[in-house]
Amino acid sequence: MVIAMKLLIKEQIEASGLKKSFIAKELGVKNNTITRWVNEETEPSFSNAIKLSKVLGINLNDLWEE
Repeated sequence: MVIAMKLLIKEQIEASGLKKSFIAKELGVKNNTITRWVNEETEPSFSNAIKLSKVLGINLNDLWEE
């Protein structure tokens, strides 16, 4: 059984009040990478998802919704 999980990156970034450019710099990725994640064009790797959750100050599980 496959469980679909919706990414909540856009919502979590907006809730954090942090700028995407700051997040990109902290993660060591390009600004357009963050934009692609926000627009759900691509998904972060597991290691980037861990880093993102740390930068946003949230639990890793808070990046997805079942």
